[in-house]
Amino acid sequence: MYFKMELIKITSDIEKVKSILDTAELIESRIKIQDRNTFISLITSDYYEIIKELLTALLLIDGYKTLSHKDLVDYLEMYYKDFEKKEIRTIDSLRIYRNRVAYEGFKISQDYLANNELDFKQIIKRLKSLINKRLKEEK
Repeated sequence: MYFKMELIKITSDIEKVKSILDTAELIESRIKIQDRNTFISLITSDYYEIIKELLTALLLIDGYKTLSHKDLVDYLEMYYKDFEKKEIRTIDSLRIYRNRVAYEGFKISQDYLANNELDFKQIIKRLKSLINKRLKEEK
């Protein structure tokens, strides 16, 4: 598969990575207190935001940044082969749903969140673990 990504080479910024991890934790806290019946679309968007931030942190550790959310997903697929195709598809699907929520007022169904939330949480856990491992390597 060919990827055309627009990556910008930067100096790795460990402090920014740590700050992004803190932000992801705050968003996770917000998910826990939201009314699950009223805020389904916002909760789904929050899961995407967490994953996007963690992917951004991963790129920062590697010395890159991008302005494209799609490039974040493509970067993970291209350079982190231990992530399964199913996980990549889940992230990309979540990206698309989040864009529809943000730009079209799309409403996420309770079924979508119920059927995918465990996958979102597992992906977040894996990304955090990977980032923390990489941070230890940077010391």
